[in-house]
Amino acid sequence: MEKPHTYEVNSITIPSLTLESGVTLSNVELSYERTGNHEGPSILVCHALTGNHIVKGTTEDRGWWDGLIGPGSPIDTEKYHVIAFNVLGGCEGSTGPASTNPDTGERYGPSFPAITIRDMVHAQYEALQLLSVEHLEAVIGGSLGGMQALEWGALYPEYIKKVFALAVTPALNDYGLAFNHIGITAIQEDPAFQGGDYPPGALLKGLEIARMVGMVTYRTQKLFNQRFQRRGKKGRYHVESYLDYQGEKLGKRFDPNSYLTLLKAMNSHDIGRERGGTEEAAKHYPCELITISYEGDSIYSPQDQKEFTELVSKGNHYFISTSFGHDGFLVEFEKWGPIIASHLQNQNHHVPRVFTSIK
Repeated sequence: MEKPHTYEVNSITIPSLTLESGVTLSNVELSYERTGNHEGPSILVCHALTGNHIVKGTTEDRGWWDGLIGPGSPIDTEKYHVIAFNVLGGCEGSTGPASTNPDTGERYGPSFPAITIRDMVHAQYEALQLLSVEHLEAVIGGSLGGMQALEWGALYPEYIKKVFALAVTPALNDYGLAFNHIGITAIQEDPAFQGGDYPPGALLKGLEIARMVGMVTYRTQKLFNQRFQRRGKKGRYHVESYLDYQGEKLGKRFDPNSYLTLLKAMNSHDIGRERGGTEEAAKHYPCELITISYEGDSIYSPQDQKEFTELVSKGNHYFISTSFGHDGFLVEFEKWGPIIASHLQNQNHHVPRVFTSIK
C-alpha cells in the first residue's frame, strides 16, 4: 500500500507566549513547512540565521536542505514526517519585528522584545502541540539551528529521542561575539536605520555590510583563495563583487530589525546558563546527542564541540574534513549525511566516530 505523503506550507497561531524576559506576546504566528510520510516518526529541522522554514521545497523551488531531505536521502521522507518553522523573531511569515503588533495595530519595529534561543524553542513546542505532533524522533539544525537543537534536548527531553547539533558550540565564544558586534554596529549606525523606524522595505547599506562580514566567517581562507585567486577586471577584484552581491541579495529579502534580533539571540546562547555552567549542563544532558563539526569553522570551534559532547553520557561527536568551514553543514552531504541516517536507524556502530583528527 502506498505510504501517505504530505507537503504543506502554512502557519499556526499560538494564542499567548511568555518570553524569558517576562514579556507576553499574543497571537504569535509561526510559519512552517511539513513534508514526508505524515504517519511516520516526526523530525524537526531548525534553520540558521538567514534561513527559513522551506527546507525541502518543491521541484521548482528547492529548499536549503533539499540535498539532505527526500525519498532515499539521509532524512528519508518515505519514512519520516519532517517539519520546520521559521523562527520566532524571523521575517518569513513568523512573528518578528516586521510583523504587526496585534495589541496596537502597528508594526513592532524596534519595540519588538529581545528573545532568546529558549524562547524560540518554547514557541516551536507550543506550535507542535497545536499541530498534534505528540513526539519527535529527532531535532536537527546547524549554527543558529544547532543552538535550538541543543536547547531542545535540555528543555524537552521527554518529548524527543535524538538531538543532532551541527556546526555549533555550547555557547557563542568571544570571537563570534566580536563579529556579531561589527554586524550590529554596521546596521545601527547606518543613517537610514533611523533607530529601527525605517520604512517597510527600506534597503540598508548597514545590513549589506553585516552580511559581508558574516560571509567571510562562514567559509575558509583556503576556499576564498581557491575560488577567487586575486582575479578581477576593470580594477575590481572578483571577491569584492561577490561580497557586494551577497550583501545586496540579503538586503532585498531580510528585515534589518529581524537580523539584529536574531544576532542578539545568538549572542545570548549558552547551554550552561542557569544550569550550573557548561560542564554541568553536559554531564546532565538527558538526550542522545550527535554533534558534527567542520574543519576550518572559525566561529564554532570543533574542539569546543568535541569536548562538550564527550561529557554527555549519550554523546557522539564527528569531525568532517572540508574546505567549506562553517558552511560545511549546507554542502557536501555525501560526507556527513550517512552519520544522520545511521543514527536515525540506530546503526551508529557502522559509522567511524571521528573522520579525521582535529588540528
